[in-house]
Amino acid sequence: MSKKRGLSLEEKREKMLQIFYESQDFFLLKELEKSGPKKGVIAQSVKDVIQSLVDDDLVSKDKIGTSVYFWSLPSCAGNQLRNVYHKLESELKSNKKRYVELANQCEALKKGREESDEREEALADLKAIELKHNELKEELGKYADNDPAVVEAMKEAIEVAHATANRWTDNIFTLKQWCSNNFPQAKEQLENVYNEIGITDDLDYLELVPLPLRAVGNSEL
Repeated sequence: MSKKRGLSLEEKREKMLQIFYESQDFFLLKELEKSGPKKGVIAQSVKDVIQSLVDDDLVSKDKIGTSVYFWSLPSCAGNQLRNVYHKLESELKSNKKRYVELANQCEALKKGREESDEREEALADLKAIELKHNELKEELGKYADNDPAVVEAMKEAIEVAHATANRWTDNIFTLKQWCSNNFPQAKEQLENVYNEIGITDDLDYLELVPLPLRAVGNSEL
């Protein structure tokens, strides 16, 4: 024997609305949680169902003192449904009007674009021009590194890197001098540390070498 299917959310909403319509009374949430199971709506889901009805303006609620009361009258629900109907009807008319406007625009745009040998030839020429344009863009991309703006930016980046490298070299020399002055007895140990981390006797400031010119095709800049 198959297990009985539970109520869907819409069915629960209908059941809870019946409680309001049949009694036409005001309820506290705890009262609705007691009445819900009599209609097949479990108490644990009553709060969420009632809130969904409140959100859709099918149930009203108000706080009186420290208590919150819920109510809904058939006339209120009818007014709400009528308001929704009028709103949807207005949107439908607006959308129909917009559809007609767009259809007219579409027809207007079609004028002068009728199929013809001349149009086909023009489209073929346009396609050929687009292909040539793409080929030239790809060819131009090969020489992007020789763009004056790119070269200038590269020069500036090299100058910044050169200054930074020499600044750190100067910091290393300053640190070595400080260690020598403060730990003269550890000279040999310090030299071993320097060698292990790559600070050798040939460490020196860098000279700024001019940026080499790059070849473009068969000629050089």
